[in-house]
Amino acid sequence: MEKFFKVRVSADKQGQRLDKFLANHFEKDFSRAFLQKLFKKGKVLLNGEIPKHHQKVNVGETVEITVPEPEESVIRPEKIRLNIVYEDEHLLVVNKPQGMVTHPAPGNYTGTLVNALLAHCDDLSGIGGVSKPGIVHRLDKGTSGLLLVAKTDDAHKKLAKQFKDKTTKRVYLALVEGNVELDNGIVELPIGRSARDRKKMAVKFDDESSREAITRYKVIKRFGSFTLLECRLGTGRTHQIRVHLSYIGHPILGDEKYGTKGKFKMPMLHAATIGFTHPATKKFMEFSSKPPKEMSDAIKRGKL
Repeated sequence: MEKFFKVRVSADKQGQRLDKFLANHFEKDFSRAFLQKLFKKGKVLLNGEIPKHHQKVNVGETVEITVPEPEESVIRPEKIRLNIVYEDEHLLVVNKPQGMVTHPAPGNYTGTLVNALLAHCDDLSGIGGVSKPGIVHRLDKGTSGLLLVAKTDDAHKKLAKQFKDKTTKRVYLALVEGNVELDNGIVELPIGRSARDRKKMAVKFDDESSREAITRYKVIKRFGSFTLLECRLGTGRTHQIRVHLSYIGHPILGDEKYGTKGKFKMPMLHAATIGFTHPATKKFMEFSSKPPKEMSDAIKRGKL
């Protein structure tokens, strides 16, 4: 059955954007993406009327949201081989291959990591919704590497909070075009949806829709025509590393969306290390994986 929530705006929330106000108030219950869907469906009311998501709220105003009954999942389990690095009753760490979509979406309803996970175990968290069971964070289709999956709602909430609080450790390896000059660098540029192509993200200044994005990089080795970088995320925006590196003139090799495809089939970007505090044991855990063969071979050869 539908659930109804009513919230009154307090004085300390005066002037906040409505979407941010709700995201903060319901951070333990609903994801930002889920709340955005409620806006689009007209399930959010401000003083009894349908508002804009970016509208500012004032003290004393009333916000009501209606959460529809969960849709029946149509995502089917598929027996797809998984490279599971770690698993217990609370979570899994999976090494996702290049070319695999993380969760079902328009155009990709089969062959995803979620389809494989549903066949592997039936106790995934439901916070992400029917199409994203267990998914705490995601990797792009072309990005390989380590991905964290929650089995219980409690584990999901605690892990998601670590991502929000930036206490997780995420290290990526990237092969980029050109000879990166600085040994270390920080790219701190806001990212938002591209105005020219809605399927792409872009560095955008003075735009209400853009959000803070921070990427730190370190040169591991220079090969003349390309460079191997270690990248660490200060934030987790969509396509963040790809957008930032392209903006500074060193797009990732094989990244046709933000650079040129060249000889590689997919972007040479690998989520090599993930570290987090276990939601049940409270112990810090860290896992690492080697880059896929095509990327490893390029590094060994030292040439394209």
